[in-house]
Amino acid sequence: MRILIVEDDPLLSHHLKTELQELGNQAHCASTANEGLHIAKDYPNDIAIVDLGLPDRDGISLIKDIRDAGIRTPILVLTARANWQDKVSALDAGGDDYLVKPFQKEELVARLNALVRRSAGFVKPEIKAGDIVLDLLAKKVTVDDKSLDLTAFEYDLLEYMVRHNRQVVSKHRLLDVLYQDQEGDPNTIEVMMSRLRKKLAQAGQENPISTIRGQGYIFELQVS
Repeated sequence: MRILIVEDDPLLSHHLKTELQELGNQAHCASTANEGLHIAKDYPNDIAIVDLGLPDRDGISLIKDIRDAGIRTPILVLTARANWQDKVSALDAGGDDYLVKPFQKEELVARLNALVRRSAGFVKPEIKAGDIVLDLLAKKVTVDDKSLDLTAFEYDLLEYMVRHNRQVVSKHRLLDVLYQDQEGDPNTIEVMMSRLRKKLAQAGQENPISTIRGQGYIFELQVS
């Protein structure tokens, strides 16, 4: 997953980023609401973690701005405020779930996974597209019950295409997904896509990803 963390406590932000990346995720960190809004607008994220107590303005106003910008990324609210009014306000502003500090890492990860699955229309921790099955927790792929050996980048590429099936995805969007704030070469996407297609073909899946000339790529199979 690509995760936006908006948290002004540097120690907590560092721990969240480190722990989530150790699980195979990518993370962007912001310490202010304005910085968080900039990242939410400019980079594709699967989910955002937003603290309510930010230094420049309240996290609730950030959530409203994200929703007003038409961004539908699920948002998990972190709060040290235990009263129900703040929780209701955060959910009314556009938050999808909340977690009260202090919390256990296992609960945070479980809630993140559940929110991402629900936002994509999946209730199980896996996505099926024909004989292709993606295990979202283990980050593994099987084809016709046989394991498909993918690199981390190849897996991220396939997962993004499957999550956005029947949609045309540009090379530049895929660069943002794979490299985030690092510069990447569009030719890299072509090479990775070629390798991914070859591995899928060797597993018996011919051309599930089509090239739309001048626009990008599209994953053609129906998912469930």
